[in-house]
Amino acid sequence: MLKTFTLSLLLSVIAVAAYAQQPLSAEDSLTRNLSSSATTVGGYGNAFYQNNSHLQSAKVNLERGVIFIGHKFNDKISVFSELELEDAKLASGESGGEISFEQLYLKFNLNANQYLVAGLYTPRIGIINENHLPNTFNGNERNYVETLVIPATWRELGVGFYGNLTSVPLTYSVGLVNGLNAGGFAHGTGLRGGQFEGRNASANNLAVTAAVQYFYKDFKFQVSGYYGGAAAVSKRKADSLGLNSGIFGTPVAVGEADVQWAADGFQVRALGTAVSIPDAEKINHAYANNTPKTEYGAYLEVGYDLLSHVKTQHNQQLVVFVRDEKFNLNAEIPNSGVTDGTLNQNHVVAGFTYLPIRNVAVKADVRFIHTGDQNAALIVNPNPVALPYQTDYNLVNLGVAFSF
Repeated sequence: MLKTFTLSLLLSVIAVAAYAQQPLSAEDSLTRNLSSSATTVGGYGNAFYQNNSHLQSAKVNLERGVIFIGHKFNDKISVFSELELEDAKLASGESGGEISFEQLYLKFNLNANQYLVAGLYTPRIGIINENHLPNTFNGNERNYVETLVIPATWRELGVGFYGNLTSVPLTYSVGLVNGLNAGGFAHGTGLRGGQFEGRNASANNLAVTAAVQYFYKDFKFQVSGYYGGAAAVSKRKADSLGLNSGIFGTPVAVGEADVQWAADGFQVRALGTAVSIPDAEKINHAYANNTPKTEYGAYLEVGYDLLSHVKTQHNQQLVVFVRDEKFNLNAEIPNSGVTDGTLNQNHVVAGFTYLPIRNVAVKADVRFIHTGDQNAALIVNPNPVALPYQTDYNLVNLGVAFSF
């Protein structure tokens, strides 16, 4: 009953996130033209310990380290770059680890209220895709809705136009980027495998993105969306695979709405999102990757800063929070697919975030996970020593994060 009420609340609000002041980073300084030098160096990173009750094992991982380098050529043109290393190292023959550009783009200031970006950038969709510094969100892990349904950190090659109105507190953005690759979609990871992330991206299909933000007192409202093609092959090959070609052929649509509010030490954030892949049946016939027709996700998070009314050095914060996440990566499956109940999940995350200064966070949280049942039809060559699948288990996380 409680879960039904929570989900109903999430979907009716359709999206409320802790809209606290963002810590000032090198990228922020360059964006706001506050840097004292032409070249700016910064970065961020996080590491955490995790105990998995189901596997009865624990691990510790340097999840990511990012170096930011920006340069202002003049008052009109700047370059922004972030190079990321995941899982501490990349070694031949070993799984895990990745080195990639998280962003690399030129920014052209058109006037005081409008600018263009061109290159590899993160479109404004969701809350953490654009603002993903690990000391700006609660929990050691990014929320799963904006990791799997909206694949963080979602970046592609293209151009984007950003602006704000002077008459009302409203900002907007539109962008044109390369599309997705349906052949890269993988069971259980949503759209993530279909991203190109700047590497040999197909220009046979394109996508458009757009977002509108509105500010009212202590609230920040946003709606954003994405629509693009996923047949990242030539017309001839698309025809042979039975896929619709063209700029928006074999389309993927993503819609999202969120709200953030913060006042008197309280922080609330909520988000709802849905993904539509109308040609999923054709994709499954072409690639046999069990692509769903629809996915959805929503979460609601409430936090309170225990030090909000206490005068501390460096304006320290101690935020206790709880977050309820609900998502289903195979909400609707075509006739050519197989339903996997384990991808229908509810997560409750609770913990605290201590910030001795704005740019450093110490975090502790526990994630309680409930999933649907396993589908025996998806178990191929089962491991004879594998533990029985559990629909309920938890993860305990302890970690640190920073940005500069």
